[in-house]
Amino acid sequence: MKEVKVKAPVRIDLAGGWTDCAPFTHDHGGEVVNVAINQYITASFKIDDEDRISVQYESEVPGSSGLGTSAALNVAFLSAISGEGRSTSEIAELAYQFEALLGNRGGRQDQWAAAGGGIQHLMFAGESVEILPFEPLPSAKRWLQRQLVLAYTGISHVSGDIHQGVWDRYDAGDEAVMESLMVIRKAARQLAGGLQKDRRDEVIFAMRNVTEAIENMAPELNAPYRKVVDALVESRDILAWKGMGAAGGGCIGMFANIGKEDAVKQVCEEAGWSIIDWQIDEEGLVRETTEN
Repeated sequence: MKEVKVKAPVRIDLAGGWTDCAPFTHDHGGEVVNVAINQYITASFKIDDEDRISVQYESEVPGSSGLGTSAALNVAFLSAISGEGRSTSEIAELAYQFEALLGNRGGRQDQWAAAGGGIQHLMFAGESVEILPFEPLPSAKRWLQRQLVLAYTGISHVSGDIHQGVWDRYDAGDEAVMESLMVIRKAARQLAGGLQKDRRDEVIFAMRNVTEAIENMAPELNAPYRKVVDALVESRDILAWKGMGAAGGGCIGMFANIGKEDAVKQVCEEAGWSIIDWQIDEEGLVRETTEN
């Protein structure tokens, strides 16, 4: 019997999401900063002694979380059945092309996060992905893991139609969409610089800029979180926040002010949201093969 077990992390997207999608990548090029976290998709591929095949997979987070679960699932699944001899970038691209065949108009950041792990600064030009040299200071990583509260809202992730509507407006030359995407792309560069220098104010400002750009582009994406986060912003318990992925439901990330982490978590739990305790996953895709 042969068995291949694969584990792939999901991710938190800090800034730049949307700009990894075509046609923006062809027209202007995109940038993203994301963090692979210790919440996983696992897949198992077995061939028994009678050459019968079975494939199983499971997720530690809901599929509608906005944490890139579908991409991580495809990375794990395709690595399990066809990953031997392939690099992590090759598996990431294979997973992206598989989703494209299914009609997904999303970008490539999720697959690269699941395959590569760690904190990545990615550049997207046309159909290519470049992993930029990037090493946040250890103090910045500790701050990020301590202050960024991740909560699953339980709100149905309804961004699909909104997402398509935004790209339809982009195709039509809508200035608000174009300006917002440019702000989001610039915020990724600003946030990466902040993490490399441990300039926490720059990280906070960059995430604020992303959320404001989303508000200008499609306020309905931020709307599901407003009932809870507006009061937290007003009290300065949180300094910045954004919906994960394309937003519109699922998970939200919030930078808690110093000493306010527990208060923020309590407010979230009282609202019916679930706190996800997370750490940075530094390994990315892990593939193990056993034969008996």
